[in-house]
Amino acid sequence: MESQLTILLPIAAVWLAAGVVADGLPRLHNTRVLRRRTGWLLVLALTGVALTAAVLGAGLLSAGTAPVDQAAAGLTVAAGPALVATLCSVRRIRRLRAGAGAFTSAPATPAPHGLRAAAAHPLVGLPLQVTALAMAPALIAAAGTDLGADPGVTGPAITVGALAVVVIGVRHALRHNRFAEQAQPASAGSARTAAGALHV
Repeated sequence: MESQLTILLPIAAVWLAAGVVADGLPRLHNTRVLRRRTGWLLVLALTGVALTAAVLGAGLLSAGTAPVDQAAAGLTVAAGPALVATLCSVRRIRRLRAGAGAFTSAPATPAPHGLRAAAAHPLVGLPLQVTALAMAPALIAAAGTDLGADPGVTGPAITVGALAVVVIGVRHALRHNRFAEQAQPASAGSARTAAGALHV
């Protein structure tokens, strides 16, 4: 059990760190800091994907009850969110870093609402945070507690996990919408109203 936990703990720590960094991106007000943090996030996300894939691959190649096999079995829940993070989050993080890099000639420039809206997009942070959350069952099992052994515990645990995912997703969506609205230019109607007021 201890060897299995030793394999899973670094992976969970990387995904958790990626989720924390991603959650803080929309709060950054400086383009230079935003670019630096997106660089950190890109490294963390790629490291998490690489470690998860390595353990899953080692589990497929190894037949038996070795610690890597048990660790790979525990990672099956996190494999789906990790795949979404690979396909969606990494691409968006790279685009966000490139967008922040456009302001390198003026590093003190405040981060525009458009960049902050892109940083708050659910597909940037949600897959990373859900993957970190999905690591919890594997860590609990590696510590010696089998959640699947007691149906009275399994059901509530799944319900709590699903509610946590919904809450995280709604939070990301609301924050993204708020920044997206701030990034939109004034509507044509309001512009005509202002022009009419000037002509009066």
